[in-house]
Amino acid sequence: MQNNKKETLEKAVVREKKPASEGRSHHSRYEKIKLPQKAPSTPVKIAFLGGLNEVGKNMTLYEYNGDMFIVDCGLAFPDTEMFGVDFVIPDFTYVERNKDKIKGIIITHGHEDHIGGLAYLLKALKIPVYATRLTAGLIEGKLAEHKLDDGSVKMNVVKPGDHVKFGAFDVELIRVNHSIPDSVAFAIRSPAGLIIQTGDFKIDTTPIDGGMIDLARFAALGNEGVLCMLSDSTNAENPGFSQSESKVGESFESLFQKAGNKRLIIATFASNIHRVQQIINIAEKTGRKVVLSGRSLEHVVEVGSQLGYLNIPDGVLIGIDMIKKYTDDKLVIITTGSQGEPMSALSRMALSEHRKVEITPNDYVIISAKPIPGNEKTVYRVINELLKLGAEVIYEKMYEVHVSGHACQEELKLMLGLVKPKFFIPVHGEQKHLRRHASLAEGMGIPTKNIVISDNGYEVSITSESIAVSGTVPAGKVFVDGYGVGDVGSVVMRDRRHLGQDGLVIVTAVIDSASGEFISGPEVVSRGFVYVREAEKLINEIKECAADVMDSFSGTSDVGAVRNKIKDDISRLLYERTKRSPMVLPLIIEV
Repeated sequence: MQNNKKETLEKAVVREKKPASEGRSHHSRYEKIKLPQKAPSTPVKIAFLGGLNEVGKNMTLYEYNGDMFIVDCGLAFPDTEMFGVDFVIPDFTYVERNKDKIKGIIITHGHEDHIGGLAYLLKALKIPVYATRLTAGLIEGKLAEHKLDDGSVKMNVVKPGDHVKFGAFDVELIRVNHSIPDSVAFAIRSPAGLIIQTGDFKIDTTPIDGGMIDLARFAALGNEGVLCMLSDSTNAENPGFSQSESKVGESFESLFQKAGNKRLIIATFASNIHRVQQIINIAEKTGRKVVLSGRSLEHVVEVGSQLGYLNIPDGVLIGIDMIKKYTDDKLVIITTGSQGEPMSALSRMALSEHRKVEITPNDYVIISAKPIPGNEKTVYRVINELLKLGAEVIYEKMYEVHVSGHACQEELKLMLGLVKPKFFIPVHGEQKHLRRHASLAEGMGIPTKNIVISDNGYEVSITSESIAVSGTVPAGKVFVDGYGVGDVGSVVMRDRRHLGQDGLVIVTAVIDSASGEFISGPEVVSRGFVYVREAEKLINEIKECAADVMDSFSGTSDVGAVRNKIKDDISRLLYERTKRSPMVLPLIIEV
């Protein structure tokens, strides 16, 4: 099994293939010259614990000569097959195994897919955390929520231009643009060479906060010589440039006018502070009050305003309990739920389950976000429910009410051109995004043999001469249900899927523990399989099957054998009759 996986890993390295007639590259001129053999240099190792072949759960571990540090620790949201799961975090097995080597963790920005798993990691591993000011503020709120605000976790606030030491590593922070302020990339130096990890980025020449991505610094590092770059691949399929966040503000101004006397409800990502600021600015200009709906949104706005990233004029923001005091034309409700999350504020409004907001034909709803891949159905379900209630709904395909925070193809090519890395690893995206980004890098002149498309659980080793997948590390998904971690494993998920698809049949009986004689039962209960009153014939067959087993085991003391036999025989019977396989649960009570 391990050998097969190793072969798969080797295939992850994109190999260069050139026709025999094609001229050799500059580097290949010296292939036939025999040089003196050098002692192999110590590689820098990069282990991917999350964020590859998926959108979310970002976590990367760097190692050089026994010194380690972590970049990001995020979460992912569950898919439709993960019944009852709130979110998914990385498996920390490899991190805990190397806890004595890990010098700290540094965060690129404050989105959930980069900080959402951090509190769970810090429960297991007390290491120092480094983050920019806003990111640190958002993290501190999570630590308080998990009762980790007792001083056991050391938070260090850093800024672009600062350097952080992790043993043999020196990490420099570089300003980038993204859909949340205080986002940074990292220039990671070690004796093996310089590595750049871009984090999530775009190139915005007119950013809301006035701070443009530091392209000059990337260019300077490129001239210095970059060994490898890890770059955001989310929008690698999209041609051209991403639009500026200021473009959304222009659309909002137009839509506020179109709304007329209607109440405005705008759904957006809670963390998109720039967008929230633009909504507040236009609301003040048009004489509307702003209401927040959604706990995560309220938290981000509170932290953002306290730290000076949001400017909220006095009297503009009101509590949701006050909406009855204002006419519709004087209100803007900013809400969570732009991804159609079942328990979000917008979903509850659409299903008429929100305690404070009732949707009417006088509502003008703007969904200011693009569905994350996989969320399309849930988003369109919410849109349809809002339309049924008579609301007018505006979403991305109708107007420019959303711009991405991730670089498109021309920006990715510009970054590659500035940095000029010798080796390249596309990160942050599904396989199609990683492959497309690798193709862009090839087009920019990076040899295909110098590009690695990796995966979670792979370790990549880089020296000044080579890059290769060098092994595997433990990596996987940990399902979080409420505040419990580890209590929702693969067995529990399998049972939940089984119950969700085929239902449950419970067979109960009572046995005398002294004589081994059955004194009561069998009784049958069905949940999610058949309605008992409408399937009496089938229920009676189940009872007869169980009774036959009980008779054959009369006088036994092996209750476990009775349970197994009842389960097997009834499961077989039900599949023969219905072609379905409900979970069969025999309950043999000893008295």
